[in-house]
Amino acid sequence: MNTRTILLPALFLASVIVNWTPDASKAKVQFSVKGPFGTVHGSFTGLKASIQFDDQHPGTGSMSASIDPNTVSTGIGMRNHDLKNEEKWFDTAKYPTISFKSTKIEKSANGFSATGDLTMKGVTKPVKIPFTFSPNGDSGVFKGEFEIKREDFGLGGSGGSVGDMVTISLEVPVNK
Repeated sequence: MNTRTILLPALFLASVIVNWTPDASKAKVQFSVKGPFGTVHGSFTGLKASIQFDDQHPGTGSMSASIDPNTVSTGIGMRNHDLKNEEKWFDTAKYPTISFKSTKIEKSANGFSATGDLTMKGVTKPVKIPFTFSPNGDSGVFKGEFEIKREDFGLGGSGGSVGDMVTISLEVPVNK
């Protein structure tokens, strides 16, 4: 096997990976959880992410993202304060970052999925994020939704009036 035979497939794979730059000002990172008086909705801002993705070759890509939990907003100032500062919630002084790093990206029945490690409050757990990608020339939008069990990440106490499952929704506009 000569060098040309080895280099051509490597050059092909390198050429299909597309670096996408998220538009943090338009990105939506939202969550919902059942509370004692109905569903609580909230959001985070300031998404930072590195996305290498080609919808024709998803297995060659990677994704990593982080967000500052201090940006949490639920529409109620006192709740936001408690979520940011209380040890049983985000304790942002001690844990200033929530992060995700993919270990595998693959095609799925309804789009794609990114499997990886979610780290929150010093706890890392594997998660699978089903997502879609809608390209539009030099831009596009990633959308995904997944659930986590809040107690797995040390959020809140066990039981109580807050639901066990938290739904996280993502909408990330990107540009080449």
